[in-house]
Amino acid sequence: MLDILNDFLWGKLLIVVLVGLGLFFSISSRFVQFRYFSDMFRIFGQALQRKEGQLSSFQALMLSVAGRVGAGNIAGVAVAIMLGGPGAVFWMWVVALLGMATSYFECSLAQLYKRREADGTYRGGPAFYILHGLGLRWLAVVFSILLLVTFGFGFNAVQSFTVATSLHDTFGLPTWISGVALVGVIGLIVFGGIKRIASMADVLVPIMAGSYIAMALFVLGSNISEVPATLALIVKSAFGLEPAFAGGIGAAILMGVKRGLFSNEAGLGSAPNVAAVAEVKHPAAQGIVQSLSVFIDTLLVCTSTALIILLSGVYQPGSEMAGVVLTQTALAAEVGEWGRVFVSMALLLFVFTTLVYNYYLGENALSFFSTKRPLLIVYRVLVMALVLWGSMQDLSTVFGFADVTMGLLALVNLVALTLLFKVGKRLMHDYDAQVKAGIESPVFDAAKFADLDLDRAAWPTNPAAPTPVAEPVAGLAQSHR
Repeated sequence: MLDILNDFLWGKLLIVVLVGLGLFFSISSRFVQFRYFSDMFRIFGQALQRKEGQLSSFQALMLSVAGRVGAGNIAGVAVAIMLGGPGAVFWMWVVALLGMATSYFECSLAQLYKRREADGTYRGGPAFYILHGLGLRWLAVVFSILLLVTFGFGFNAVQSFTVATSLHDTFGLPTWISGVALVGVIGLIVFGGIKRIASMADVLVPIMAGSYIAMALFVLGSNISEVPATLALIVKSAFGLEPAFAGGIGAAILMGVKRGLFSNEAGLGSAPNVAAVAEVKHPAAQGIVQSLSVFIDTLLVCTSTALIILLSGVYQPGSEMAGVVLTQTALAAEVGEWGRVFVSMALLLFVFTTLVYNYYLGENALSFFSTKRPLLIVYRVLVMALVLWGSMQDLSTVFGFADVTMGLLALVNLVALTLLFKVGKRLMHDYDAQVKAGIESPVFDAAKFADLDLDRAAWPTNPAAPTPVAEPVAGLAQSHR
């Protein structure tokens, strides 16, 4: 029954809805993800700044990357190539570029409807914009329950199982030892709250993503003469123009879209929970930054895995080698047997940061119902118990169940995004107008959105007016031309 539901949700319904809405959001926004692509890096630089006691936009970005970049980037890409051929990579790129627009809107709305906590931090996400944007408390409750069950409990057990199994296969380490070690380290982090979680992501995410991309660049450099042919193979296979994969165009599209959506999470409603915690001047700025996390996840990390596999010569059509084993074998063929250890350690870091990210999503869902500390303590203890339990179990059923609840989670979020699209577009126009007026860092004025149910503690009316960028003098402008 779980297989049937998953096949319907992920194999048919969600692919059509997510891709369709991504295309609609892109066209309706005049491709906001491309219009502001160069600005992403400027805003990214500004995101490093933060107020004392608040999370910066950069920290929120690192948290979302921590969740998006996981086992799917190593094992999932290998599965997509094995089942869909090299062309699946092209369709992963397409779905990521469309997903950047979806991520922009869901994260902008999460910022817009966020609520300020007593300690000065923020909470937000789809449950909050469903409640305060649509007034549908029952739907917000459904979303929060699905989020808690999927990420807080289900996927934490599955991720623990994945890393414990990998370490056992590589080093012969008993799975329960891995489970105990994960519980110990995660306990130190989650009991420190969101600020300690963000501090962890600040350090680990750049290291893990940077080292993995650096390894891929080394492989590219070692096979530079073969890179153009490999990229051509990816594009040709995507359209059935490569003889070896001529009959697999349907599988390439299906696997590329499915694994791409699963990896970058654009539209699933998970990343907005993290996007809402940042202190930013304008909600749309955080939407732009979060679009960058989709780019990092798919266009950089997933592509790194794909090129390692395709350039190594290990992959052969029809081979039964799949998952993380294919990635490990491919890297070992390029750099030696220590490449297997590198992949295992990368997987450990990816899964660890995803565990912490999943924990926070569950905590955010729980806070929608209650912020009482005893309940939070119980949740933390339960999460750690499930991490230990998951490391010693075969969790195929739990994984299947969590996939179903995540699919339902995505549907609820996408319905909300569609209904709130006019608000999101209005927010985008406000940001666009300030940029057009020469304002380098647009500032949100809640007075312009007085008709919305916003938290005035989070978004004060009539903030300090931003200063437009000075126009260059005529002579200087001419010399620059």
